[in-house]
Amino acid sequence: MNAERFDAVIAFPAMHVGVRTDAGVLAEIAFLPKSVATVAPGTTLAERATRQLEKYVDDPDVKFDLPLAEVGSPFQRRIWGAIRAIPRGEVLTYGQIAKALRSAPRAVGQACGSNWFPLVIPCHRVVAANGLGGFGHHGEGFHLEIKRWLLEHERAR
Repeated sequence: MNAERFDAVIAFPAMHVGVRTDAGVLAEIAFLPKSVATVAPGTTLAERATRQLEKYVDDPDVKFDLPLAEVGSPFQRRIWGAIRAIPRGEVLTYGQIAKALRSAPRAVGQACGSNWFPLVIPCHRVVAANGLGGFGHHGEGFHLEIKRWLLEHERAR
């Protein structure tokens, strides 16, 4: 990924995080490898998002207050709403969310993978019935290491 795509790229302990804004709303948060250069915030909103994300590193109980772009289908937004309600330090399975929303676990997983705003919508708190599950439409590698770090970071408090 290219750092120029983002209005800010900040360093986290396990990765870099890219922030993209558009027309006064947060358009995307992306997990990036540490090989992507950091970028100082280029917009007021990117600065605000950066401050909140940096606070999350110090305190995973931080409450994000950012205007999010209206993306996703109504179904995805329902799932993302359910995910936002999962408290820090807890996890739910894809099946538990699916049952609550009268859906299917695979559909919940697809919506999790399509999340434009990880951390703000903490999809890392959704796991498989028999393990970690995937993350960001990935079943192994860099993204699963990020999911492990996020869950450990949140449990450590």
